[in-house]
Amino acid sequence: MKMDKKTLCIFLAPALICFIIMFLYPIIVTTGMSFSQVNNIADPISSWKWIGIDNYKTLFASRMFRISLRNIAGIWSIGGVLSLLFAMLFAIILTSGVKLKGFWRAIIYLPNVVSAVALGTMWVQYVYSAKFGLLKSIGKLFGIEKMVNAQWTSPQNIFMCMVVAFSFGIVGYFMLIFIAGIERIPDTYYEAAMIEGAGVWRRFFSISLPLLKDVIKSVITLWTVIVVGFFIWTQVFTPFDLSEGTITPMVYMYQLVFGGSRGTTEINVGAGAAIGVVLSIIIVIVFSIVNFVLKDSEIEF
Repeated sequence: MKMDKKTLCIFLAPALICFIIMFLYPIIVTTGMSFSQVNNIADPISSWKWIGIDNYKTLFASRMFRISLRNIAGIWSIGGVLSLLFAMLFAIILTSGVKLKGFWRAIIYLPNVVSAVALGTMWVQYVYSAKFGLLKSIGKLFGIEKMVNAQWTSPQNIFMCMVVAFSFGIVGYFMLIFIAGIERIPDTYYEAAMIEGAGVWRRFFSISLPLLKDVIKSVITLWTVIVVGFFIWTQVFTPFDLSEGTITPMVYMYQLVFGGSRGTTEINVGAGAAIGVVLSIIIVIVFSIVNFVLKDSEIEF
């Protein structure tokens, strides 16, 4: 039974209104704010002063903003390799007929249940601690002096330590997505490959990987959105001051809009809004590149 246009509009209206109020309006306001001089986040639109692209000029002239972009590029690439490769590896193992797979899934996914603040604090206090951290204890056990004397949260090491900790926490989330993608591929494909003598890795590269193209695209897009919104882990690893080793655009945006905890950053709400626009553009660019490189195939599940 076909709906007439009037009935269809009635059903679509609530969702459309919510979309306009919750998404479209904030996007338009934020974009307008990025081209204006705004003294306070709560100021009415009538008090904004149009200044063109000055906020963007100020932003890209800021050394701290350029460093923050470099940091999220590092998190996206290094963390992406660590997280997605391990997630895929665990997904392959847990869909290959291993015993107690439900138990292992739960164990690997467990860090996602714990809040990021608690998980980050655990890494800082009990893994990377120079006094009684897990890495220090392992170094003592095996007589590795570099591990014993290492200052894991020093400015030279803190970025990589933060990326490793963050990647550890996110692996289980992407593992479940990959498992769902692998399990929807018909078993007949794998059975035919096994009859032909194909091993586990051959079946993966010839069957699973090509048919997971749409899943991989979604995972990369989700990963990009998560990295662009990287905030809590920076606050856990460097809670008091801006650090070049951990700062990300989201943290810098917060500092610009609300001010630093010690007055280290001058408030510039318009520049903060400009960061939001830049990050949105980055997501769109990555999404477009991923869709161009990983084009849809004729056979997907």
